[in-house]
Amino acid sequence: MMTLFNGYQLGDLTLPNRVVMAPMTRVRAAAGGLATPSMATYYAQRATAGLIVTEGVQPSLIGQSNPGTPGLHTDEHVTAWRPVTDAVHANGGRIFAQLMHGGRVSHPDTTGMRPIGPSAVPAVGEVFTPTGPKPAPTPRALDTAEVPEHAQAYAHAARRAIDAGFDGVELHGANGYLISQFLSSNANLRTDLYGGSVSNRIRFAVEAVSATVEAVGGPRTGIRLSPGGTFWGVEESDVPELYTALLTELARLGVAYVHLEATTDEETLAGLRRAWPRTLIMNPVPGMGPKQTGRADADHWLGLGADLISFGRAFLANPDLVERLRNGLPIAPVEEATYYQGGDAGYLTYPTYQYTA
Repeated sequence: MMTLFNGYQLGDLTLPNRVVMAPMTRVRAAAGGLATPSMATYYAQRATAGLIVTEGVQPSLIGQSNPGTPGLHTDEHVTAWRPVTDAVHANGGRIFAQLMHGGRVSHPDTTGMRPIGPSAVPAVGEVFTPTGPKPAPTPRALDTAEVPEHAQAYAHAARRAIDAGFDGVELHGANGYLISQFLSSNANLRTDLYGGSVSNRIRFAVEAVSATVEAVGGPRTGIRLSPGGTFWGVEESDVPELYTALLTELARLGVAYVHLEATTDEETLAGLRRAWPRTLIMNPVPGMGPKQTGRADADHWLGLGADLISFGRAFLANPDLVERLRNGLPIAPVEEATYYQGGDAGYLTYPTYQYTA
């Protein structure tokens, strides 16, 4: 019987279990988006996961969403990330970099530039800036000729990720960021080849993934998606048709995996599982609600055909989450106040489970 603790072959990687550490923003990078020694310790502490996917990493300066996040678009970024990947590998782990272009979810105070998006439609809500939350600005709509440049940004960052020692990359196509904005039917009001019909709305995602596969290979490329999600005010019409069409194109590209968030009904997600012939990572409890993923959620989705299960917040306070899940040990609660405060408190200070005699 297959369980969460069976091994799994993901491309050229042999995973010792089916537990994935989901990407989670921690805003602990140094000035200029450089990875730090504390980040190396943080990820190495969690290297017993079958696979680690890092926090979102901007593939370009204009792609930066939040202050304090790391980048992968300069030689200095590559150099800074190498101790992180070395530390994870020294502890026996495997690590993918999540490439996240914020698109309209950004602010000039963060990047020094006006954000861009598929259309001049602002995100809903306030975005983080160096001086605190501010209303999301209206982005500049990309000209048709500019769009391929931003698709290629993922590929350029992917090459740097491999140079930095990552085992692969995950494109962030979820949660209202740039790829998700192109998939959207209200953030994307374009009338050119990148907007309108389903085939046009998936075009940017397909081009970004295709460029990345060409750069680093399909076995080193994954993508995260949130079907029907409404993060930052995005809406999507025709969700089953939209994502079935997208998964069909991604399968042709030989992508290693699709990482789905449970942002729509189970029937639709089960249909997408049937439409996707390769590895499926399932995130059963996305977002910032009161519930976090537990063993029962994982077993449920393994039973529905998922291959790997991603855990987010549970990994923050439990660096030894795999052991706790395996042995039915208590899952420690996370201190939400430390999510984005910076420093090592609430970052490196969570202990492994302390057995008593």
